[in-house]
Amino acid sequence: MQKAVFLDRDGVVNIDYGYIGQIERFDIIKGTALALKKFKDMGYLTVLVTNQSGIARGKYTYSDFLKVTSFMQANLSLYDACFDGIYCCPHHENAYVEQYRVSCECRKPKPGMFYYAERDLKIDLHHSVMIGDHATDLFAARRAGISSLFLIGEHLKEESPLCPEAICYKTIGEVVEFIRKNQ
Repeated sequence: MQKAVFLDRDGVVNIDYGYIGQIERFDIIKGTALALKKFKDMGYLTVLVTNQSGIARGKYTYSDFLKVTSFMQANLSLYDACFDGIYCCPHHENAYVEQYRVSCECRKPKPGMFYYAERDLKIDLHHSVMIGDHATDLFAARRAGISSLFLIGEHLKEESPLCPEAICYKTIGEVVEFIRKNQ
């Protein structure tokens, strides 16, 4: 079984401009590629787990998401930092696009995407880590059995009281250093 670092996308990996379905609006946060590479060098798989309600809301298509994902992976490949697994939930209970109007088990704060990754990549969830920018990211990870929870980004003031067991940092680079020192 392999340990993994799970990461949310918007606000963690890239700047969150809201409903990012076009390459032109996708900007990787400075230091992210290097941090992902360091996680890999420490023996972690890197796994993206992202709610993409913009698909369900008709803001962009699943195909658009795949194009942005390919663009992201191509950029990360320059640093040997590609994600080992990518899981997306395009669903929303109040979706505009009928095929995505589903009450699913994969939309965070539910843990479905973590279980899919566990099965597909042979991940040991107990020894894995979650990095998110919202408490719902961490709730999903906790429900899946992940106890190392990190909250980062622009929403710390509002989100940290919702998940008091989370360790809070401003950047993913700070999380890498914390884990490296405490392995």
